[in-house]
Amino acid sequence: MSTSKHIAKHLRDVYFSGNWTSSNLKDQLADVTWQEATTQVYQCNTIATLAYHIHYYVHTVTQVLEGGSLDGKDKFSFDHPPIQSKKDWDTFLEKTYTAADHFASLIEQLPEAKIWKDFIDPKYGNYYRNIQGIVEHTHYHLGQIAILKKIVRAQ
Repeated sequence: MSTSKHIAKHLRDVYFSGNWTSSNLKDQLADVTWQEATTQVYQCNTIATLAYHIHYYVHTVTQVLEGGSLDGKDKFSFDHPPIQSKKDWDTFLEKTYTAADHFASLIEQLPEAKIWKDFIDPKYGNYYRNIQGIVEHTHYHLGQIAILKKIVRAQ
């Protein structure tokens, strides 16, 4: 299996199931209500904010893989549209999962040689670093979401 196919598999695993941690984003968020998703505990980000933050980088790098420019800015990565209803939350989740699956499909198509080339600018490292970084970043925030979900429900 090529490197790009491995990365795409890991991305799908952390989103949809199959990773060795037995935890994935879709299962963790499946029973989270919009009220729980938008409840802030202590001074942490909300579940909705973290889910958006994860999605932001998938969306940003998808644009690059589709031949566009790198338009994302870290300072905007937590600025999500308001979630004020079940419909808002469900729509956002569907958009997130569709985007992740599309992103994985684009990753699978990357030729092996491109995976090791500079990503837009040498200062960002290569494609591997940026795409695998998104998988790692998703795992990191998945853990936070799991903990926040327990805290919100315990209060």
